[in-house]
Amino acid sequence: MTILVISGLLTAFFIFASSIKIFGWQKMIFETQLEFFRKYGLNRTIMALVGVVELFGAIALWLPSYLGAAGALALLGTSAGAICCHLYFDTWKDGIPAMITLTLSGVVLYAKYIALGI
Repeated sequence: MTILVISGLLTAFFIFASSIKIFGWQKMIFETQLEFFRKYGLNRTIMALVGVVELFGAIALWLPSYLGAAGALALLGTSAGAICCHLYFDTWKDGIPAMITLTLSGVVLYAKYIALGI
């Protein structure tokens, strides 16, 4: 039951975040994120690709077997990348949301790993 709640929170967060990265529909958040990406030496195309990976992870998280684990791994990877960029270019406080999503996606990945019996 706890894993379902965590998966639901991750899905809601990453669908929101990825839709902004892909479509730019929330101007204030979009501009802030785009500034971060540019500070990291990345462009709008990379930002959209990160959004696609996040969207894949948020959807695949609910799929059975290895696809669900791949979704959790995708979210874990984007969160780890965000932490690295924030710690290198910004303050650690900017990386707090990524630290939380990294921890939660790690918990889900571990639960799916155990469920697969690997």
